[in-house]
Amino acid sequence: MSKPQSPKRVAGAEQGSATPLNPDEIRRLCEFLYSRTGMIFGESKRYYIERRVADRMSATGMRTFRAYFSHVQASESEVEHLINIFTVNETYFYREEHQLHCLGRSLLPDIVRNRKPGDLVRIWSVPCSTGEEPYSIAIWLLENWPMVDAYHIEIVGSDIDTRVLVEAEAGIYGERALSRLPPGMIEGYFEPPHEGQRRLIQDLRESVKFTSVNLVDRASVAAQGRFDIVFCRNVLIYFDDASRLLAANNLYDALNPGGYICLGHTESMNRISKQFSLRRFEDAIVYQRPGEGA
Repeated sequence: MSKPQSPKRVAGAEQGSATPLNPDEIRRLCEFLYSRTGMIFGESKRYYIERRVADRMSATGMRTFRAYFSHVQASESEVEHLINIFTVNETYFYREEHQLHCLGRSLLPDIVRNRKPGDLVRIWSVPCSTGEEPYSIAIWLLENWPMVDAYHIEIVGSDIDTRVLVEAEAGIYGERALSRLPPGMIEGYFEPPHEGQRRLIQDLRESVKFTSVNLVDRASVAAQGRFDIVFCRNVLIYFDDASRLLAANNLYDALNPGGYICLGHTESMNRISKQFSLRRFEDAIVYQRPGEGA
C-alpha cells in the first residue's frame, strides 16, 4: 500500500515513534483487545503496544488516544486494522516437520480406515499466517502420502489477521520462508525467482482455501464446518486460562469424532481441557476428540 503524498503530522504519533500512554489507557486498550481476540497484553508489553497504537493514530489522523479509542469502538474496519497490527506472524515452510511425518504415517491412515476412495477429508491450519503451514501440508501429502489422490483432500487455512490472508492467497515467498525445502522441491512447486522471491505454482495455490476466523468466537469457528485434522500451533500461549478453554471448546466442536489436533511443541491440551485424549505416535504427541460412543 502506497503512503499518502502529504501525511498528516500527529503530535506524539509520527510514523515509527511511540505514543506515551498512561496506565489507564493501556488497561482499556488491552481489555478491548482481550474481549475481541482472547489475546493477553499488559503493562509489560508497553513499548510493543505504544508503537502499534502510534502507527494506527498516524494512519487515522487521530491526535489523542482518547479520540483514537473512540474511533476504534465505533468502527469495525478499524478494529480489524488494530487486531491485524497486534498479531504475530512467524512461520516458514516445513516448520515442526515431525508433525507432517505423523500426519502421513499415523493420522491420515487412521482417519481414512473406514472411508471409501473419493470421500472427503478436511484438514485445517489455524492460525495459518501467510500460508506456509497449509501449503506445507499440501506439498507434504503430494510428496509423501501415496493415497493423496484416492481421497478428496480439502485444506483450509484460517487466521484472524486479514492482511496475512491476502499474502497467503498470493503465495509469494522469500528465501527465509523456503530455507527448509530441498532445492528440487522448490523448483517443482514454485515459479522461477523474481526479485529474490518465488511464487507457488497456480495448482498448489488453488489447493488451499483461506478464511478469516476468531478462535474465541464460537460462531466464527462453527462457520468453518467440521474437520478431521487440525493444526493449531503456537497461538494458545497468547491466551489466558479462560480464553484457552473457550478456544479449546470451539476447536473440539470443530473436530469430527475421532479427529486429531496438533499443537505447538510447548503447548499441552491436557492443561487446558479434559475433553481430548492424548495420543502418542512414533513421530509426535497429538490430541484426539474421542470417537462416537467413546
